[in-house]
Amino acid sequence: MGSDLNIPPLGVRGPFGILFDMDGVIIDSNPYHKLALDKFLGAKGFYLSEEERKQRLYGRANKDWINDLYDGKLSEKELLDLGTEKEQIWRELYKNDIVPLKGIKTFLDTIKEKNIPFAIGTSAPYENVEFTLEKTNLQGYFNHILHQDHVKIGKPHPEIYINCAKAIGLPPEKCIVFEDSLAGVKSGKAAGCKVVGVTTTHTPEELEGIDMAIKDFEGLTLEQLQNLFK
Repeated sequence: MGSDLNIPPLGVRGPFGILFDMDGVIIDSNPYHKLALDKFLGAKGFYLSEEERKQRLYGRANKDWINDLYDGKLSEKELLDLGTEKEQIWRELYKNDIVPLKGIKTFLDTIKEKNIPFAIGTSAPYENVEFTLEKTNLQGYFNHILHQDHVKIGKPHPEIYINCAKAIGLPPEKCIVFEDSLAGVKSGKAAGCKVVGVTTTHTPEELEGIDMAIKDFEGLTLEQLQNLFK
């Protein structure tokens, strides 16, 4: 599945590019991530309130929030193993219920038809991306997929969206990021992108700094997105 930053240009470019987070944007997966976290954290003897999770966990790479949880005392292998354990729990819980966010397939058809370049930029591991696209029948849409292995510093650092913009051949200033998390919004804005907040995880007010808010992709038009650059 395409994740090479050196993929050739796509031909005719649209007026802007679109960069999708995955969890909470392509799928409304966070209720199942919460269940997986309950099981994972409980087994490890941790309790975090919902507010603590919003501030410290959601939207961040596993290696970053797990490292913080354990006060930086774990090896790289231990961090990887714990992240793998948590994501295996999530996939098992979600496998029979996963569906694409409302309107996303129609929206992808539209931007593909209009030759607007797009990519996925997620903090999730590749296994979750593969699982998500296969289960939602969206695997044929994305030529550019960047996941946790493509960055050294996770969200809220802008690296993931800077790399996504590079992958589709546009400057970040000509890209629109779709994000649901606090860390993701900060990442997109720090990269220089416009950011559309998808309110699956937070209210519009909580997603500070966004340029527009949507609950899903139903009825979203390209004209609305073009207007973000005016």
